[in-house]
Amino acid sequence: MKRYTYIITIVVLFFTTTYSLYAQQVNDFFRAAGTPHNPKVNIAFNRYYTSEGLASLSKKIAEAYPNLVKRQSIGKSTEGKDIWLLAVTDYSVGNPDRKPGFYVDGNIHSNEIQGGEISIYTAWYLTESFNDVAYIKNMLRDRIFYIVPTINPDARNNYMKEANTAHSPRSGMIAIDDDGDGLFDEDTYDDLDADGSITSMRRKNDNGNMIIDPLDPRKMVRINPDDVVTVQRYELLGGEGLDNDGDGSVNEDVPGYYDPNRDWAWKWQPAHIQGGAYKYPFSAPENRAVADFVLKHPNIAGAQSYHNSGGMLLRGPGAEEDKSTYDRADTRIYDAIGKKGAEMLPGYRYMTVYKDLYSVFGGELDWFYGARGVYTFTNEIFTNYAYYKDKSIKDVDYKANKDLLLGDGFTNWKPYDHPTFGDIEIGGFQKNVGRATPGFLLEEEAHRNMVFTFYHAHHMPHLSIDKITEKSLGGGLKEVTAIIKNDRMMPTHASQDLKNKIERPDYISISGGKVLAGMVVNNDDFKVNTEQKIKPSIIKITNIPGNSVIKVRWIVKGGNNYKVTVDSAKGGIVTNTLNDFK
Repeated sequence: MKRYTYIITIVVLFFTTTYSLYAQQVNDFFRAAGTPHNPKVNIAFNRYYTSEGLASLSKKIAEAYPNLVKRQSIGKSTEGKDIWLLAVTDYSVGNPDRKPGFYVDGNIHSNEIQGGEISIYTAWYLTESFNDVAYIKNMLRDRIFYIVPTINPDARNNYMKEANTAHSPRSGMIAIDDDGDGLFDEDTYDDLDADGSITSMRRKNDNGNMIIDPLDPRKMVRINPDDVVTVQRYELLGGEGLDNDGDGSVNEDVPGYYDPNRDWAWKWQPAHIQGGAYKYPFSAPENRAVADFVLKHPNIAGAQSYHNSGGMLLRGPGAEEDKSTYDRADTRIYDAIGKKGAEMLPGYRYMTVYKDLYSVFGGELDWFYGARGVYTFTNEIFTNYAYYKDKSIKDVDYKANKDLLLGDGFTNWKPYDHPTFGDIEIGGFQKNVGRATPGFLLEEEAHRNMVFTFYHAHHMPHLSIDKITEKSLGGGLKEVTAIIKNDRMMPTHASQDLKNKIERPDYISISGGKVLAGMVVNNDDFKVNTEQKIKPSIIKITNIPGNSVIKVRWIVKGGNNYKVTVDSAKGGIVTNTLNDFK
């Protein structure tokens, strides 16, 4: 008996001590503005997570906030991994499937990893801030976010776990014989110094065109033909590797892979026209899973896809051949949101893909807008401007690596006995430098990109019934008028939607009396109306413009407390009665 009493005492002391330590830690916190205080789910946003790590974090968030998050797999990757989606909204209010939806994804390209962390940060911030930040509470009351941290979980892991450069691989995990020799991976990269990254090889050569920078021994600089060179010359031999296939060349035949951002069913072109295209649109199972989900959710009105790098806020069209798709009305909305984003993200530029970069056919950005009428941006995450916030600084990457990263992420040059090239040296930037945001800047990057997404989501249609009035016409007849307001920037139907009739019209209906006539009031001063003669109780509206109102009217016999309902696929459902305005 004494033994059991002793054990119970120890257990009680353990939990009491643990609780006391936890309470003390909480008391040690001072709330910082703009970030969740004492979160239920503690996540370090100064590091990157594998696809399994992201899945684990999404599970923790969903379990901690079951009233705000529903987690589901929307499909399987090429290697059979689940593609996880978090649907975030206030489930205690309204029908979540009928709220305006905002879709977010990241990491469609394997080496463009920040999107995973920014997506998780967004879900984490929405849930952890719900009770403390009125803006978040209000937004989740009438919006829903569909967040897919990584579209491409297989390739994300390949980039992180295998030896790669900062730029490889970019794509999906289905190998392609892109040079047509019948072989797939006969001359891959080799991590000769086993540092986890493919850096560079150099060799002393008295006729070489490179020398070591006298101001920075890490850096190689090209010499000019007229320079008088008295120091050792070098030649660069490319990325680390061996002649695995015995053809006398190194790294010339690395595995080819399709590009998942050339796989979407809008202006798609085959591989001989658009490099990276696979067999046919949506031949990648990951993209097919996303498309299937989006097609089942016509409430999605805005979307955001996170890439890297270069500090760009991109909109379509991806190709000049598609420029007529974007008309002036929608371009004005894109411009307003994009320019605001450039204010929120120092060093970022708002750009159009085909004008400011290059042509892209079969891109995700264009499919969302062109095929679904969804206002969509792609953010290219990170620019080295973030290091010093000063455009005048030269050689920023080398300087920042020395000043701010203290040399971390750079493999110093060291000798290596290469079986083909003989005595060489290996060194250079590792794969986690250049495209990937450094850890100490990652949370800032996540927050700034998230609030840009929130601004975009805020301006999805927001409908309300501004007023319902009645007027007696005599003989038991009444004229009932309703004013419907959309107080955000986006209309209920983008111009592309209207042109191609992608989504059904909006409906404004009345109940509570016998409807004899229904009409849209075009101009009340001049008594210009458009009557709807078929089913006059449910008025069909082509579009409810942004920052605007529309007026509808019914002639009703009998009844007194009429109920008006607005039903819009992308604008949601709102209902009021006549008594609500008395």
